[in-house]
Amino acid sequence: MPFYRHEENDLDSADGVGFSPEDVPRAVAVFGGYMVTKGMELAMHEHRKAQLVLTLRGVVRCEADQGVWIVPPRCAVWIPGNLPHSVSLAGNVEVYCLFVEPDAAPALPRRCCTLSISPLLERLLLHVAQMPVLYDVDGADGRIATVLLDQLSLAPVEKLNFPMPVDARLRRIAAAMMADPSDRATIDDWGRRMAVAPRTLTRALKRETGMSFGRWRRQLHILIALQRLAEGASVQTVALDLGYEGASAFVTMFRKALGKPPARYLADRRIAA
Repeated sequence: MPFYRHEENDLDSADGVGFSPEDVPRAVAVFGGYMVTKGMELAMHEHRKAQLVLTLRGVVRCEADQGVWIVPPRCAVWIPGNLPHSVSLAGNVEVYCLFVEPDAAPALPRRCCTLSISPLLERLLLHVAQMPVLYDVDGADGRIATVLLDQLSLAPVEKLNFPMPVDARLRRIAAAMMADPSDRATIDDWGRRMAVAPRTLTRALKRETGMSFGRWRRQLHILIALQRLAEGASVQTVALDLGYEGASAFVTMFRKALGKPPARYLADRRIAA
């Protein structure tokens, strides 16, 4: 993904030429902003540096480490260095990517995960995005970068991902469910569609994800719901879009998965933040 900064320095010129964050000789580098796009997909790639992807507007989906990460509000995806991943963007988005030198924050997770982002950490990220790329390590900007890494190391890990199996048949099912989350087909239905014994699909899914088919699909619905609700969609609208007969059935599923109904869950996250 090309990144652009307006500051003029040794790595970037004012004519808008992009450059790789791998070239920035600093502990952290933040790039991003508002992008007008009809959709964009970046194929599998990797970075030497670790990466945090924070979405403030729009839909950004990452696939990495045998999982799909749809970023809910107040969360970001953490991708360790040298881990292959793909990124897709839908619609107009505001996204920020933080790149971290491998030795700069050894306490950060070694696996891909979702991190809960506090308002303080979000403001620090946005502040660093406006700093010179080659900020003064020993000055005020350097101290801000250090505080950012301290706060990032304290960010709680959220279990909000959709496991993506290796099995080609299960990946076809996953892709179909993401394309049409309202499809209520059971594992038996999928077995008939694919001419595969449902028991075979169930065993493969359990082996690769540790989940039943119902829980696996529910996990995807939770991620999509959090994203849609954060964008302002009503519970009723989200319920119908996910194939539920009404809001009541959707709220029951949501409460079973996260312990609270959607409105309370989102309100408590804002209060906790």
